[in-house]
Amino acid sequence: MMFGVKVAHSLPGRTRFYIPKQLETNHIETWLRSFPGVYSASYNQVTGSLLIYHHITLSLYSLKSFIHKYKHTLKQVACSWKKAIPIIACGTIFLVNWYLQRSSYPAIVKALSYWVSTFTAIGTSYEVIKDGVIHVLKERKGNANTLTVASIFASLYMKNPGSALIITLMSTISELLTDYTSEQTKHYIHSVLKLDVSYAWRVKEKGVEEKVLVEDIEVGDKVVVFTGEKIPVDGIIIEGNGTADEASITGEYMPREVSGGDNVYAGSVLQSGHVTVTVEKVGEDTSLSKIVKLLEEAQDKRAPIQNIADTVAEKMVPVSFGLALLTFFFTRNLNRAMSMLVIDFICGIKLSTATALYASIGRAAKEGAIVKGSDHIEKMSKLNTVILDKTGTITEGTPVVQQVIAAEGFNQEDVIRLAAAAEKNSTHPIADAIMKQAKDWNILIPIRDNNAQVETTVGKGISTWLNGKRVIVGSLRFMNELKVKTTNLLQHMQNDENVIYVAYDQTLVGVVSIFDKIRSGMHRAVNNLRHQGINDIIMLTGDKRTVAREMARRLKLNWYHAEALPDDKAFYVKKYGRTGAVMMVGDGINDAPALAHAHVGVTMGAKRTDIASEASDVIITSDNPEMLSELVGLSKKTMNIIKQNFIATFAINGIAILFGALGIFSPIVGAAIHNAATIGVVINSARILWLGRETNESQILRSA
Repeated sequence: MMFGVKVAHSLPGRTRFYIPKQLETNHIETWLRSFPGVYSASYNQVTGSLLIYHHITLSLYSLKSFIHKYKHTLKQVACSWKKAIPIIACGTIFLVNWYLQRSSYPAIVKALSYWVSTFTAIGTSYEVIKDGVIHVLKERKGNANTLTVASIFASLYMKNPGSALIITLMSTISELLTDYTSEQTKHYIHSVLKLDVSYAWRVKEKGVEEKVLVEDIEVGDKVVVFTGEKIPVDGIIIEGNGTADEASITGEYMPREVSGGDNVYAGSVLQSGHVTVTVEKVGEDTSLSKIVKLLEEAQDKRAPIQNIADTVAEKMVPVSFGLALLTFFFTRNLNRAMSMLVIDFICGIKLSTATALYASIGRAAKEGAIVKGSDHIEKMSKLNTVILDKTGTITEGTPVVQQVIAAEGFNQEDVIRLAAAAEKNSTHPIADAIMKQAKDWNILIPIRDNNAQVETTVGKGISTWLNGKRVIVGSLRFMNELKVKTTNLLQHMQNDENVIYVAYDQTLVGVVSIFDKIRSGMHRAVNNLRHQGINDIIMLTGDKRTVAREMARRLKLNWYHAEALPDDKAFYVKKYGRTGAVMMVGDGINDAPALAHAHVGVTMGAKRTDIASEASDVIITSDNPEMLSELVGLSKKTMNIIKQNFIATFAINGIAILFGALGIFSPIVGAAIHNAATIGVVINSARILWLGRETNESQILRSA
């Protein structure tokens, strides 16, 4: 027996299960026929038996698991209805009782209505009563449910079951709203970030394709993905091309053109074309699975404001009981005393705070930002300083040739041709930029001399031999050391460029400037961060000082620190952290120490490293820097909403308590006001999920 599903008998390709619960015939049969390898399924409601004809290689465990998924789906639907029962029951009985008690029906009818209302109030509050009583017995102190229990029984003691029904009805609505927001957060995560693929097309020997379960795919296999299908694995395209929608992974809404050599990710949708992919990661190792796991863990990490809310709420329990005793002592009026019990500050504070933080995490996830805990939402709202890594964060991390200046007697093509001859086997980013330029200009790269080695001098340059003469590519210092004849070409170059010299036969051929382009949207991101109240925006880079100075000038940053090693970056983060909350933004292995020491570490971009992602608190899956200011704006909006809820809860309930003590409000009116206020602040928190664009502030994430 497994998952409540028992195997009656099994033969190769034919299995009968026994399910000890009646299910809808059409639905269960349709569900099972969608499973790869199942040919037919027939369910008998009377006997509860399910006969399946399937491929002989299909395991019983896989079939049981699939049946269990169906039962779990039914259970979720039943659970949703179960939660709504107290609301329907309390609302209906309250209205019927209210009508009967005010009509000319016989006393026996009114008495029956009274007792039905009483038992409905107790029955629908059973879990609350149980928790409130057990908490007192175990912890020797009350909680929110203890107060609710006291107010329910006080209402019943005063022969006012209507008040008890209202308390149960509205407190249940508040709880459901909180649950709804939490579920919506999970829904965003699982709807945007779900694989939802049960099979894949694996390529066998001789190119034959076979349909197999995703669970059977292994690293190194080759799978084919056709137009409209979800990519089931992380891997590299080895054949074909197409357009992939990667919004679930990167947050980018524009599809990406993909072809041979490109990486693709599980959960992406191939909108057009078809591709063959070599599998690199499957199952829980895929980027998609890791993102989902991080987001699910995030809801368990509590923000300090949540702890404050819970502490305040806990302290208010004895205050409410104390107010009830004092009111009764001075007024000798049980109705007024009961108002102190039915009106409290607990529910509104706790529920609205949790709801706001859940909604904020869900909203960020929907837009491609993984916030690893609600505590980081609070920290982002208090930032004083933002520190940005340069390469790969401020810049695109892909250097390009910006300018080529040839010396007298040579042309620009000569400069790139000779540089490419030396650099063509190098993996350095500068080499990539030169090779790309050679390709763009359709330059034929000459072949080096036989057995000619490429000599690399770290930090200076490289050299090799061509036609018996030496080719040198590197810094001015390198040229001087090798006694190359140079002319003053530097005056033509921009200050923010990385400059390399190209020499041939001890004569300078020309100069190439390499520039790492500033990311699109980075200027707006910096400006929006300033509008969010962040005054200090600093840049850290391992690049030379002249490049850093010019980059800081262009972006109008407060300061920069150049030629910084990983330890230096961590030092600067800790230094700025002594005067306020610091956000560090990076993407590389060398940024990991700084990310770990920041109050909020943010990893940004599709090229981010696994180490940086592990060390960070927030992962932005796209290359859009404006997400930084949008996240800060969302955090500030979230904390403002929480503050609004605190003020509204204390103000409304405070006035209601005062009026209750003076006898202006009856307990039933007080209960209605209190619970209506709770519902109101929970709805106020839940609206974070539907925030659109802000016109006077930074855009609080893209419109849903």
